[in-house]
Amino acid sequence: MNNQITRRNLLKLLGVSGVTLPLTGISKDLEINSKTLNQENNVIKLSSNENPYGPSPKVRKAIIDAFDEACRYPYNRVTELEKKIAEREGVDPSMVLVTGGSNEGLRATGRLFGIEKKEIIACKPTYLALMTYAEEFDCKINWVPLDDNLRYDLNEISRRTSNNTSMVFICNPNNPTGTMLKADDLEDFCTATAKKTCVFVDEAYYDYSINDEYPTMTKLVKEGHNVIVSRTFSKIYGLAGVRIGYLIASSERIDELKKCTMAGTNMLATHAAMSAYDEKSFFEYSLNKNKEALEIFYDVFDELKLNYVKSYTNFAFFKTGVHIDEFSKHFKDKGILVGRPFPPYYDWCRISTGKIEDVERFAEVLRKYYS
Repeated sequence: MNNQITRRNLLKLLGVSGVTLPLTGISKDLEINSKTLNQENNVIKLSSNENPYGPSPKVRKAIIDAFDEACRYPYNRVTELEKKIAEREGVDPSMVLVTGGSNEGLRATGRLFGIEKKEIIACKPTYLALMTYAEEFDCKINWVPLDDNLRYDLNEISRRTSNNTSMVFICNPNNPTGTMLKADDLEDFCTATAKKTCVFVDEAYYDYSINDEYPTMTKLVKEGHNVIVSRTFSKIYGLAGVRIGYLIASSERIDELKKCTMAGTNMLATHAAMSAYDEKSFFEYSLNKNKEALEIFYDVFDELKLNYVKSYTNFAFFKTGVHIDEFSKHFKDKGILVGRPFPPYYDWCRISTGKIEDVERFAEVLRKYYS
């Protein structure tokens, strides 16, 4: 009886029972609790590229059910998840490494290649976790500016690659710009570069660009090229607070990376990921809501004649014309958090998609800001 009471209370806390709001156009079993918190201290959070619609009720229930195994170490369940991922990606399970968020995979890779004390080439601005960690081991980062379209400059990276290059880092789509490289260009680049050094492709946002024929580089891993791919359950699956992601690479490379991982993930996160991985309705719902939010951004940017780039992610990057510190302070004072500075683009802002009412509130404040 006590166990049942505890489960019931957990269900209430996590929002699986109680008052619900229907998600238009999808099955009723995907209803989201109306009390789900998408604000902190009455502040609208559009700063961290999160999916505020998750986790789905199905995933929440999977987390609760996993409490029966919370007293056990998660190794067997991690192995089960790695097999599930491998089956979908068409690789051997030995080529998959589940990590505590993709950040752990990025840092483990930064350590593995950083200790060589050579150099890692990456464009800037981009997601910094791997490079920041590599620098802790006295690895030099060879920063390349983005091209005129705010994409990774593959030609300049190729020009700079040398015998002293231990790794090339690519974030595609790129964070914070939201831009995506063309499939043929990226594949040709990775194929050629992997003959000289390792290529790491951060695919944290690939789910959002599936309908745009996203050029995942997992195919090159399967073909035996010296490529590592990272993915995460933090974004479209709405599991940023659960901390689970994974790497795909050769079996030999995975063995090396295992020695560099630190915390790993946990039992509850593993169950959440396995449940989320198979849930197509919530996936599609999140895609549609993200598209709707981006269109609101684009409409207000066009209306105000603000420069921006088309996004293949769950955020937009637009030119404010003022320093981001000044801009973000104004919006924080209005109860809205926006993205941090991304040097050298100090007069640009990264704004995450969120719940539609929050995105509309941002658009309203933006209009007043430029009026």
